[in-house]
Amino acid sequence: MIRFRNLENHYWRNVASRTALVIVAVVMIVLFLPRTKGKLFHYDEGKPWMYGQLIAKFDFPIFKTDEALKAERDSMMKHFQPYYNVNPSIEAKKIEQFKTAYKNGIPGLPQSYVEIIAQHLHDIYQAGVIDPQQYSKLVKDSDNVIRVVTGKQAVSVPINKTFSTLGAYEHLFVNPTLGSKRAILQQCNLNEYIEPNLIYDKDRSETEMNDMLSLIPQASGMVLEGQRIIDRGDIVDAKTYRVLNSFEQAMEKRNASEAEITSTLIGQSIYVLILIGLFTLYLALFRRDYFDKPRSISLLYVMIVIFPILTSLMMEHNILSVYILPFSMAPIFFRVFMDSRTAFIAHVTMILICAVAVKYQYEFIIVQLVAGLIAIYSLRELSKRSQIFLTALLVTIGSAAMYLALQLIQSDDLSKLDHTMYYHFGVNAFFLLFTYPLMLVIEKTFGFVSTVTMFELSNTNNELLRRLSEVAPGTFQHSITVGNLATEIANRIGAKSQLVRTGALYHDIGKMLNPAFFTENQAGINPHDKLTDLESARIIISHVTEGLKLAEKYNLPREIKEFITTHHGAGMAKYFYIHYKNEHPDEEVNEDLFRYPGPNPFTREQAILMMSDTVEAASRSLKEYTEDSISELVNRLIDGQVADGNFTDCPITFRDITAAKAVLIERLKSMYHTRIQYPTLKA
Repeated sequence: MIRFRNLENHYWRNVASRTALVIVAVVMIVLFLPRTKGKLFHYDEGKPWMYGQLIAKFDFPIFKTDEALKAERDSMMKHFQPYYNVNPSIEAKKIEQFKTAYKNGIPGLPQSYVEIIAQHLHDIYQAGVIDPQQYSKLVKDSDNVIRVVTGKQAVSVPINKTFSTLGAYEHLFVNPTLGSKRAILQQCNLNEYIEPNLIYDKDRSETEMNDMLSLIPQASGMVLEGQRIIDRGDIVDAKTYRVLNSFEQAMEKRNASEAEITSTLIGQSIYVLILIGLFTLYLALFRRDYFDKPRSISLLYVMIVIFPILTSLMMEHNILSVYILPFSMAPIFFRVFMDSRTAFIAHVTMILICAVAVKYQYEFIIVQLVAGLIAIYSLRELSKRSQIFLTALLVTIGSAAMYLALQLIQSDDLSKLDHTMYYHFGVNAFFLLFTYPLMLVIEKTFGFVSTVTMFELSNTNNELLRRLSEVAPGTFQHSITVGNLATEIANRIGAKSQLVRTGALYHDIGKMLNPAFFTENQAGINPHDKLTDLESARIIISHVTEGLKLAEKYNLPREIKEFITTHHGAGMAKYFYIHYKNEHPDEEVNEDLFRYPGPNPFTREQAILMMSDTVEAASRSLKEYTEDSISELVNRLIDGQVADGNFTDCPITFRDITAAKAVLIERLKSMYHTRIQYPTLKA
């Protein structure tokens, strides 16, 4: 009853934790999704409309293009007359300065020239003098007119009727009387008495300009509610392009309201919740082993959350292109640490969520799904660094090819194809190369072990395995043989071959403490002859706990430690147990003294190792190696393990066990060179 209650409590805790995980994932994703910015559709002029029929849901104006508005502004600005205020004090001051400087006359000229020059300066100031920089801009068009303000009166004056300071100076010598005396007058520095007296009125000019520009209509027509805008397959021409742009601008303004934002938020929440919920349901129904393991489900949800958030941030703040994000990195991690089907389902879920933020969903979904499939197919088992490079290359080629195909479907003019996207695919490939170093981060963070790590651990030159080969050479050879047997079984039934090979190499490292007490390391002398059965059993059993200590010391992954503890399961040291019972027939034997600490195997790989280890060790005791003797041994030992319940906690099937028996019989026959028994000739 207590056990039932514990199971029930564990079940509800599991449900609560997974529900909380789904809610947190949905909230984090929706929190970052853009709601009021960005394009609603992806379309290009001259290409077909990829979505369904679009009907106007409300009246909206057809806004003019930026180019059209600019042309109208430029046209209107040609007729704009900037305002200049007359400053009469400048004329009076400068003429007075001139007369004072030459009150005694100009050297070399008659006294009358002072009045003649003063009169010409007066005429120039009456026409108006403008700052040379402003004058150079206005005089580019000889038809330009300015508004000269004197008191409360404003008069339009052509720009060519006024002067710049340099033009005014030159105008003095247009008069024949002064022109003939230019050499003498140049010594008088008459330019010092010419100063702009028309001052630009910035405030009045800008006000007038804004009033004029405000009269330019922003729209060139209306679309009425219920009017058809475009249908699937229609070509987006110039007019329709403007209508679609206007529709999106109108939608953006309408979506700015609090009610619209709330509606969008609710819709996004439902959308993300459905996708995350379906993915969680997939795990609960078809991948219960991942669903029940916190590390597995954490990795899946972290990846599914991170990429939509990155996509949303890039779209919200208009940072580069989302195509540079290495979305294929996620299915690679899922494939390496889990399986292909889960990798694909998780990738589809992630891409569909990202599509909400991207807006132009059609091509994005297609390209990223193809990229993910290529990544999954090309990286079935990661064993070397070059595979990541090849995968990145294949993903880039596949993405570019699919994008090109979509462009060709939409346009028959190769010159109009968008070539910039291919640079983004190149950047994506570069980021995808970081999958290899990030894999180590994933392993350390979530407690996974990749195939690459398994390859590194299975290198017999590493310190622990080298010590095993030196201290217990028989055990080392036994481990290698068991690894070969187990690997072939794993390949036959579709289990993780590299994991079981690595586990086999380390499963007996505890024998290094007392190597001589194990048969494979003995050279004629058996130290058990001097010990009691209880002492011998304790030493034999201790190789499991000693192996676990060594594994802790050398920081071996948890998966490898599990092979050490489960390769004997909760079985018994039967040789010493039976011998002890035979020696003490009347004594009630405590079986726990002869039992391994366990637990029993709980994965297929651990079950494979238990079968291979038991059969390989027992095969050394056969008196003759015939097909019958080997078959009898294999069947007897494995059937005994099944009968003892050693495999009740792991998902291995009878079909797998039958396949394992067949492999073991075949391999042992090859190892011991069994031959067929020739019939005897009857007399």
